[in-house]
Amino acid sequence: MILTLDGIRDIKLYQNRDGYRFSVDAVLLYAFVTVKHARKIVDLGAGSGVIGLLLAKKYTRASVLLVELQKSLFTIAEKNIRINTLENRVSALCSDIRTLQQELPSRSYDMVVANPPFRRPKSGRISVGEEKAVARHELAVNLTALAETSSHLLRERGRCYMIFHPERILEVVDALRIHQLEPKRLRFVHNDIRTESKIMLIEAVKEGRPGMKIEKPLYIYDSNGLYTDEVRDIYGFERSVSGQ
Repeated sequence: MILTLDGIRDIKLYQNRDGYRFSVDAVLLYAFVTVKHARKIVDLGAGSGVIGLLLAKKYTRASVLLVELQKSLFTIAEKNIRINTLENRVSALCSDIRTLQQELPSRSYDMVVANPPFRRPKSGRISVGEEKAVARHELAVNLTALAETSSHLLRERGRCYMIFHPERILEVVDALRIHQLEPKRLRFVHNDIRTESKIMLIEAVKEGRPGMKIEKPLYIYDSNGLYTDEVRDIYGFERSVSGQ
């Protein structure tokens, strides 16, 4: 396995050069988390740990658990914890989300984040290589198991943040509500103003009251094919000259 060392905002990140690598999805989900305070965070299906590590930097008093099933990615996540000197607040667990309820106590976290595999096993082109396939298709975990485990882990009024494909919005809402996770915020992400949404960001509250806010769309690229100012802000880049 050949690793590359990359940087995103204020963290360093080892990644498998030929395996699963984080995309803009992870960074958008990180930015979608807007609560003022967090003490205990769990990142389900953490991959190399990008979302959990970014949140650890954002919430400097929080402890973060990175849960990853694939041993190769789990090993990289451990390296990334160390390279960012976050061993005192961030830990990693190599475990299956489907059995996590037997390993972690209920109502023990105030935030769950998940960038899960949102393609059905028979939909889309299966990725070459096990890391990519398991990370993008529901081969090792499904939506029901994710919602059930998230509900188990969250305390009352705890928050679940997830990224998913818009064509499965009804499935997502149903799965969350069945497990006492009430959808409260929804935002659709588009490549640009001309394209349909291929990503949605959703926030749900454990045992929350009904009522959901639909936020304005998020566009990744402007008319020139460059990142929009909002996305540049999310990545921590300087704004384009035209946006100044």
